[in-house]
Amino acid sequence: MKEFKFKIDGTEYAALVEEQGEGKVQVTVNGKAYSVDVEGMAAPRPQVKPVAVGAAAPAPKAAPAGAVSSAKLSAPLPGNITKILVNAGDKVKKGDTVIIMEAMKMENNITAESDCTIKAVKCQVGQSVNQGDVLVEIECAAAPAAAPAPKAAPAPAAAPAPAAPAGGKAVVAPLPGTVTEIKVAVGQAVKKGEIVAVMEAMKMQNDIVSEWDGTVSAINANQGASVNVGDALVTIG
Repeated sequence: MKEFKFKIDGTEYAALVEEQGEGKVQVTVNGKAYSVDVEGMAAPRPQVKPVAVGAAAPAPKAAPAGAVSSAKLSAPLPGNITKILVNAGDKVKKGDTVIIMEAMKMENNITAESDCTIKAVKCQVGQSVNQGDVLVEIECAAAPAAAPAPKAAPAPAAAPAPAAPAGGKAVVAPLPGTVTEIKVAVGQAVKKGEIVAVMEAMKMQNDIVSEWDGTVSAINANQGASVNVGDALVTIG
């Protein structure tokens, strides 16, 4: 179990993060527990329904031409809305950032999971939201079902991150996730609040910042590495 303390708009929060297995962690904020699904954590393999020998599996039905499906983007954690980058009627592409919210001392980008049109914005800048609150409603054109793509070869395992040297201050991962970018190099001077790494956790791109002024003495995680709560990412000397 890992404990974090942070402030949002001057209000102090204490958060406990505990892995529960099966792709879940429990996040307790000021005594209130939330069960959170974390993408990338091990989960049981789904059971596959057997198909009789010689019988062809039924093909998925294609959506009718012009069909539109509705969906919602919700807050994955309690936090505070800091930026709204879209308006009703805007068209966005898969991966575009639509909302930025602050949670657990991180700026979290809420992104579109497919090409879509913004139907309605359900939050305001400065608003405090809880886990599961709807932030944006979207409409997406339903595409015909495609044949399954060939299974990709597994990616090579990332090398283990080296331990932080004695005397250094480690900037650590606040949640399980994947390192998508290291923004600094060994020997580089950094200021408190400067972004040193970016990691993907809970379907969000999270900016990891230094809590101190100093010089980077070690890079403890490689780009693409999977990290757990408390793993050192960068050491500040």
